[in-house]
Amino acid sequence: MWNSITISTDIPQESSVRNTDLFATATENGIFDFSQVPEKPRPINLEHKRSLDERSLSELMSPRLISPRPSSRTMETFKSLDENRNSSAQNTPRSARASSEPHPMIADAWEALRRSLVYFRGKPVGTIAALDPTEDSLNYNQVFVRDFFPSALAFLMNGEPEIVKHFLLKTLRLQAWWEKRVDCFTLGEGVMPASFKVLHDPVRNSDTMIADFGESAIGRVAPVDSGFWWIILLRAYTKSTGDHSLADLPDCQRGMRLILTLCLSEGFDTFPTLLCADGCCMVDRRMGIYGYPIEIQALFFMALRCARVLLKPEGGGKEFIERIDKRLHALSYHMRNYFWLDFEQLNNIYRYKTEEYSHTAVNKFNVIPDSITDWVFDFMPMRGGYFIGNVSPARMDFRWFCLGNCIAILSSLATPEQSTRIMDLIEERWEDLVGEMPLKVSYPALEGHEWRIVTGCDPKNTRWSYHNGGSWPV
Repeated sequence: MWNSITISTDIPQESSVRNTDLFATATENGIFDFSQVPEKPRPINLEHKRSLDERSLSELMSPRLISPRPSSRTMETFKSLDENRNSSAQNTPRSARASSEPHPMIADAWEALRRSLVYFRGKPVGTIAALDPTEDSLNYNQVFVRDFFPSALAFLMNGEPEIVKHFLLKTLRLQAWWEKRVDCFTLGEGVMPASFKVLHDPVRNSDTMIADFGESAIGRVAPVDSGFWWIILLRAYTKSTGDHSLADLPDCQRGMRLILTLCLSEGFDTFPTLLCADGCCMVDRRMGIYGYPIEIQALFFMALRCARVLLKPEGGGKEFIERIDKRLHALSYHMRNYFWLDFEQLNNIYRYKTEEYSHTAVNKFNVIPDSITDWVFDFMPMRGGYFIGNVSPARMDFRWFCLGNCIAILSSLATPEQSTRIMDLIEERWEDLVGEMPLKVSYPALEGHEWRIVTGCDPKNTRWSYHNGGSWPV
């Protein structure tokens, strides 16, 4: 079914292609001056080796397949369809207006999304994490920063940016004014909340917002990813609306600088990646991701690129821009060289020598080849590759994590070749990663003795459930 063809597409600079500086392609060798990203569209040459149809491109472009000038009867049909579309589109989200009869599932999804809205003093400020009334809510009735992100994108695409703006401002206020204390220890000033809830007092007719920075969370882990999601969403809001006034506010500029101060602070680290505890991101339970998880590194890279565009040079912003440029160079090189795994690299690791003492060592992390799990050799196809879950001294977590690899593609942390290979891997291992369900959040699942040791016998993360290989909608 899959033919090998080459598609060469040249896009002239005069075309109406939207500026994609946020996701601009980085160079393959990691040496890229991020301060010189152009704003103007450039000619793009895309080379794909596969087609979704058995017909060749030349057949698709042949004159016999090009429709002739529509007849008057055809034009009447189009006019009738347009009239039906206009009449049904008044109460339909714009994302659902691609056809005259949108799928009922889209309308149901928008209805559920609007029922999940949380209001603070009459204004929507986010969506709760879950609407299921049959389950114990715990903190699922709160607005999570990471969980609201896909909802925010839906509202932006539907022309409803005010909800996103209110969310960004309220979470920013919580960052600035809420006391972040766990027992006797105070968290960093730039930490963004994991979630918040709104309490309504019917007697006084007043609303109160209560934030959770990890002091109430299961496991008491601060959300490292919340600040990154906030910066990325601010950039998405700016790109979608063209409104730079929000990002230019002194409070927003200060909020970004506080987040970056935490991430770019100098310490004992010898790597440009961020050292994190277990449960610090979307995988918010013990799953053995402590160290340098791919999800955090990909979000870190994307947030740095967004902050690089949003920060103003005034008020100390210039110094942060310079530090961002240096970190992006180091981070992209590190991730593309040490986290990347394909068939060739797997063979190299299998033949690693150990106990190398030199700055010219090949096995820089002293990974023992016997630690490579057997499933990797069966899982890795001849074509394809991915960013592994974690790299630290004497440890490589070879598990596949969906979110980290997808964010790596979107942010251009992955080179064009690596991006293609990630998609090739998903295609080659479709039955393992997708099958009849939505995409698995991780692969393979931990089970047996390994599950007991790594998760601490977590009943929510049994094999093929939740974060442990569970299927999530994409």
